[in-house]
Amino acid sequence: MNGTDSRIPVVFATPAEAGPQDALLLDGDAAAPAGRVVGRVGSGVFAHAPGCNCCVSRSGAAAAMAALFIARSRGEVAFFPRLVVALGPAGRAAAQAALAQDRFVAARYRAVSRTSPDRAAAGVRPGSAWG
Repeated sequence: MNGTDSRIPVVFATPAEAGPQDALLLDGDAAAPAGRVVGRVGSGVFAHAPGCNCCVSRSGAAAAMAALFIARSRGEVAFFPRLVVALGPAGRAAAQAALAQDRFVAARYRAVSRTSPDRAAAGVRPGSAWG
């Protein structure tokens, strides 16, 4: 690998630890800061019709991450340099599994350490730490 990784960095943290341009992945009923790009797990929102071949076996976290990426690529949401996963324990485990096992998610996102939000957002600290 040449040291560059164009996948979107993902950290596991709280919404308060997110940078101003970071997108947030939240539980369906969690409060979201105004003006932020937010993906919801368990909200019933799908990028396609529910039950399509690309989503049928996905967890809620994987489907929400995929929908966020699609919305970002279409310009439907503001560009975000990093995704902050702020889910409960079950959602966090599902997001970790999606990063490791879901081909769509793993091709577009990568887990990084949250030691430095600026460095992670710039893609300087690639890794597999879960935060």
